[in-house]
Formats: sequence, structure tokens, C-alpha cells
Amino acid sequence: MNNAAPAPARTRGRPRGNPPTRESIVSAARALFLERGYQRTTVRAVAGVAGVDPALIAYHFGSKKGLFADVMQFQCANALTVEDVLGGDPATLPDRLIDAVTDLWEDADFLQLTAQGDEAAEVIREYLERELLARLVEFLGGWDATARATAVVTILGGLIYTRYLNPLPTPAALTPSETRHVLAPALRAALAPRARTAATTRAGRRGSPTYGGGAVRP
Repeated sequence: MNNAAPAPARTRGRPRGNPPTRESIVSAARALFLERGYQRTTVRAVAGVAGVDPALIAYHFGSKKGLFADVMQFQCANALTVEDVLGGDPATLPDRLIDAVTDLWEDADFLQLTAQGDEAAEVIREYLERELLARLVEFLGGWDATARATAVVTILGGLIYTRYLNPLPTPAALTPSETRHVLAPALRAALAPRARTAATTRAGRRGSPTYGGGAVRP
């Protein structure tokens, strides 16, 4: 009679043990993207620097494009942390939002990453729409949260485009503090709660896709 315990069955999916974290892979990829650029950086090279199997990168990120997106979004998320930017005195939220954007985009390494083709532009668009806009809607709350968050992201997106991506002489010549002085009033107006009219109330009751955030509150 064989009393030996059966060997544990192999399971698919994430490797057991203590695999390297996503952050360590992102850090290695960021260094290579800065050194070689997007086109000349390979998944195999990133795996070599991070000391992992290329299959682990495919598991976590799907592709080189997905890995690059994580590198960009990781830096965006660090600059626009909820605790630092959305927390604190609501009266100075416009200043913190503008400072977060200018601090991020004045960073030489981040600017180098954003210059790496269509992949960077796509990541920035997705971050503004899926991350920043969504977080602002949740933070603001109320029936008009989506409208207010959309106005804020539109202003910040305009700042990014006219100052960094396709700079116009006048916005690009401003210092970060001058930029804050010029745009803070517009952001303050965008963030202000809006008066609820009879028309918006009727639209909300009908379920019309107006800028109400989908969560009408009394």
C-alpha cells in the first residue's frame, strides 16, 4: 500500500511564491524607455533588467504597449494622488490641480516619455478620461458632478496641449506660478456647484444622458 501523499496539482495563472512586483518591472521599463526610446525597447530587454521571465511581463501587462501605458500612468498617478491633490482645503483645490499638472509636465524625464509617439498621446487621453475624470466625479458627488469634472478636465487638457504637447508661445512662456494665477479662476468656476433648474430636473427624471453623473441626489 502506498501511503505517500499525492503531489500537489499544478495550477494555472499567477506563479506561486514571491514573484517580483509590478512596480519593479515598471521601474525597469521606465529606465529603458528613457534610455532607448519606445521603439528600441523590447519586452525581453525589460525582463532582463528586472530579472524576470518575459512571460511574467505578458501576464501582468499584456504587451509592450500595455507596459508603456503602466509606466506613464504610474507617474501620472504619483503626481495626481487623491490624498495630496483632492484632499485639503477645497478653496485651494484649483491651485493644487494646476500645480500637480505643471510639476508633472515640467519633469524632464516625463517630457521625454511623452515625446515617444502616438502611444504616449493615447495613454494621456486614457488617463484624463478614465482616471482623473472618474476620480473627480466620485470626489465631487452630486447631480452635476460629471459636468463639473468634465469642465475641469477640459481646462487641464487644454493646459497640457497648449503648453506642452503643441505649445503656443504665450501659454508656454508663462512660469508655473503665472499659469496657476491665470487658470485658477477658471477652475474655481468649473468646480463650483451649479444651480439646478427645472429643465435639468426633468431631464434627470427621464434618465436623459445629461451631464449629471448618473447619480442624481436630492
